[in-house]
Amino acid sequence: MKKLSYLALGLSVLSLTACNNASNETAAGADASASAEGSFEGPSRPECIAPAKPGGGFDLTCKLAQSGLKDTGILESPMRVTYMPGGVGAVAYNKIVANDRANEDAIIAFSTGSILNLSQGKFGQFTEKDVRWLAGVGTDYGAVAVNADSPMKNLDDLVAALKKDPKSVSFGAGGSVGGQDWLQTAILAKAAGIDPKDMTYVAMEGGGEAMTAVMGNHVTAVSSGIAELMPQVDAGKLRVLAVFSDERLEGSLSELPTAKEQGYDVVWPVVRGYYMGPDVSDSAYNWWKESFDKMLADPKFAQLREQQELLPFSMTGEELQQYVYKRTGELRELSAEYGLTEAGAK
Repeated sequence: MKKLSYLALGLSVLSLTACNNASNETAAGADASASAEGSFEGPSRPECIAPAKPGGGFDLTCKLAQSGLKDTGILESPMRVTYMPGGVGAVAYNKIVANDRANEDAIIAFSTGSILNLSQGKFGQFTEKDVRWLAGVGTDYGAVAVNADSPMKNLDDLVAALKKDPKSVSFGAGGSVGGQDWLQTAILAKAAGIDPKDMTYVAMEGGGEAMTAVMGNHVTAVSSGIAELMPQVDAGKLRVLAVFSDERLEGSLSELPTAKEQGYDVVWPVVRGYYMGPDVSDSAYNWWKESFDKMLADPKFAQLREQQELLPFSMTGEELQQYVYKRTGELRELSAEYGLTEAGAK
């Protein structure tokens, strides 16, 4: 088995304290202000921002919250999903941090890939400490797939083609070189003894666009998360060559081979969740956190998550924050191994 040592992925989240309004009021006035702070009763126009085009992992993440909060009775009507592509999350992140810091109605989808980009300094001047991370609600794993009509039947076929001529095999994925989808293919290439720099990588804005490209035979393979691939796999349009998990997944995914069982020690977990703006009030943040805690504990949500081919992952608030900080440091070290950390990322 070809071995590759690298750091485990994950997420660590920031919980910033909302700014208190400065005033010269009396103690009684301050008490009244504190009372008002606790008066948030829910969003007036709930919104989930998916930082990509429709059809990919961010879209899946927003629609999971949309259905989960509605079906568990937390929201009376579904939240709207707004698509904000650009920089694989950078545009949405910069909008929230720079221009919409106190939006109490909006949550923004993120994945392990978002944290990876932050760890590499790809979101400009902002870091993982510039938003209020809210909840992690599910996890899936990276995977590589080809058109269902492709002559490639397994991972060895793909690797053999790469070894013969790396430039002849093109990978389509959501994100640029150094992003999550690129890095999992780079780790695979390295495990197979191939220089990742010799691969042909076609960067696209979201997993939906990448899947369309491979189904149209514009690229050889697509690198993505298994959850976002499965609708097209079930429709008979894609064939999964490998899932980057420690062992075979359960349920309908049990038919899919792992990279490890085919001789390539590559594992890439993908956590999915949400963050909010840095100046959202504590009362609003706590309302959302408690709502996600309630949703995550409801069997109805567990069923919804399973239907989206996601595995259980439930973490909110301070626990998630500490987890994210730890993992972000690990991702910076991993990125440095591949020469991906930009100046200023620290």
